[in-house]
Amino acid sequence: KQLKNKAMSAEGEEHYSSEPQQADNGDAPPGGITDADIDSNWDEAIDSFDGMDIPEELLRGIYAYGFEKPSAIQQRAIKPTMLGRDLIAQAQSGTGKTATFAIGTLAKLDPKLRECQSLILAPTRELAQQIQKVVIALGDYMELQVHACVGGTAVRDDIRTLQGGVHVVVGTPGRVYDMINRRALRLDSIRQFFLDEADEMLSRGFKDQIYDIFKFLPESVQVCLFSATMPLEVLEVTQRFMRDPVRILVKKDELTLEGIKQFYIAVEREDWKLDTLCDLYETLTITQAII
Repeated sequence: KQLKNKAMSAEGEEHYSSEPQQADNGDAPPGGITDADIDSNWDEAIDSFDGMDIPEELLRGIYAYGFEKPSAIQQRAIKPTMLGRDLIAQAQSGTGKTATFAIGTLAKLDPKLRECQSLILAPTRELAQQIQKVVIALGDYMELQVHACVGGTAVRDDIRTLQGGVHVVVGTPGRVYDMINRRALRLDSIRQFFLDEADEMLSRGFKDQIYDIFKFLPESVQVCLFSATMPLEVLEVTQRFMRDPVRILVKKDELTLEGIKQFYIAVEREDWKLDTLCDLYETLTITQAII
């Protein structure tokens, strides 16, 4: 096989921006928020995990997972999450937001209390299971139970696991609400409620279920919402559920490609692509990758 490697510089790469344009909206909701993006009101950034007062067992898990330096969203959002502040974070996929709220919730968990202390909602089964894996990996030294509560699995298995006691539940709104109604998922000890990809959840029609779940949560619960875009439906959720939230926007021009080498391979035939990918994996040392 003949493969041609071509280096691409960040300056020479042709790209198209999908950055939402700031709306000129005189009727924008209060607090500097529009239906295009949000205005940050939290500028503090901590550029190392060591400087965040993260518990030792969790810090070990972070470094064992392969993280060396926090990303832009992690530098700004982990600390207010650990401080118990309600949070609105607008960041694109691939910015490290999953680890942001995973670290934020793990830092506040009491491993000795075998009850659900954190509830994380995601729009799809696959994303919920991915989040579960990240939380388990980062909390590897904390002896925690993390359960994915999603459709496509046996209800009785969910009930059995939840009744046995778990520290964190990650799930889709439908299955989580079902477990609450069946009294399998008890929310008395919930301290944190996370909504990941909130715009996607609302676009899939989960609004009523999210509201219904929130009614069961303690009044003192901390609410953190992560979303790539801020349509009016998402803003309505933030205004209804949150108290003086921290607002953080990570713009695309703040995203860093530091430490990432970019190149592409021109493969002459379609059926050579998989073999080429396998060749790369045999040749290169790859610790984290997206295919």
